[in-house]
Amino acid sequence: MVALSGGRMIDLAASKTEWSTRIKLRRALWTFGVEPLVRWLPKPCSPVRVIALRLMGAKIGPHCLLMPGIKVLMPWNLRLEDHVAIGRGVDVYNFAMVEIRRQTVISQDTHLCTGSHDFRLPHMPLIHRPIRIGSGCWVAAGVFICPGVSVADGVVVGARSVVSKSLDIPWSVYAGNPCARITDRRMASD
Repeated sequence: MVALSGGRMIDLAASKTEWSTRIKLRRALWTFGVEPLVRWLPKPCSPVRVIALRLMGAKIGPHCLLMPGIKVLMPWNLRLEDHVAIGRGVDVYNFAMVEIRRQTVISQDTHLCTGSHDFRLPHMPLIHRPIRIGSGCWVAAGVFICPGVSVADGVVVGARSVVSKSLDIPWSVYAGNPCARITDRRMASD
């Protein structure tokens, strides 16, 4: 226990996250058994990654591309619709559900983080809320998306942005830290 100014106390020893035995076994099987076998397979082996994630409980639609180096904490908390592409080194830290709708691209080194800690309590317990990303979106390289965020259909999120609040205006371009709306997203004709 650590005493802070104003007599407040922090006690991380009291921080306990209770997981069922079933969840612990599933996480161990994925983390130490299946994921190390498929994570670094080359790009053409994307279907093997998809099959492994499906076997562990992920719901993945047809024609998805999952690049090497993707980390998924809990596959059973992952829902991808059709034609979703996830780039190299994306970290899906999904204590809660991560849902990505159709025709969406998540670029390399993005972090989809559903978990955090309640810093208002002395033992800082783990908290988690889902992330939902709409159809036709592009989340550019190195974006950090916080717990509980929803991204509307057609949104583009600029590289290295930090998304701490939902992006509610469809077909818009957002960027920055904190992420803010910049302009409409207008599609050019071919």
